[in-house]
Amino acid sequence: MDRDKELQRNVIEELEWEPSVDCADIGVSVLDGVVMLSGCVKSYAERLAAEKAVRRVSGVKAIAEELQVRISSEAKTADHEIARRIVDVLMWNALVPAEKIQIKVQNGVVTLTGEVNWHYQARAAERAVAQISGITAISDLIKVANHADAGDVRERIEAAFKRQADLDSKAVSISVDGGKVTLDGRVHALRERQAAERAAWAAPGVSQVIDRVTVS
Repeated sequence: MDRDKELQRNVIEELEWEPSVDCADIGVSVLDGVVMLSGCVKSYAERLAAEKAVRRVSGVKAIAEELQVRISSEAKTADHEIARRIVDVLMWNALVPAEKIQIKVQNGVVTLTGEVNWHYQARAAERAVAQISGITAISDLIKVANHADAGDVRERIEAAFKRQADLDSKAVSISVDGGKVTLDGRVHALRERQAAERAAWAAPGVSQVIDRVTVS
């Protein structure tokens, strides 16, 4: 069987198996290991769940995600109500410095701005907001303060690479310029590339990761 057709079948089966995703209106196409998702879903959280499900499938090299969130008129929530819920969610999240994050909601699109000390704080804010109903998209513009020493960042990333069970640390090279980290190399699976990127983001002061790692 053609590899792309087999991968397409596996992706569709994974989406059907994922209980938080209604794949009835999701289209899946594959070209040279790159999976494209098209169509529509009923919430932003479902959109994220669909992408996460695809990343679990072996053989996926990259994802082009073009899903649209279409909320029924009965389920729509006013922007001011969404904003109020976001404030409450962030205030109750121990990982998020809520006082450093600004919120804007317009036509269901949420924009997050501000500056935090760690990348995980920005991602935690986005993940928390993504679970709120009525949101059609999130623009995460939260910045990470650049206060790290390049040598320290490199050492922390290299140590994290060696601890990763899914990653051959020798397959990925690292260059650090202030808070910007560039990853190069070639790995065997998408999960290895993701592990490398997670390790880079976990270092303090990293404000940007340029991922040039390819999947063979």
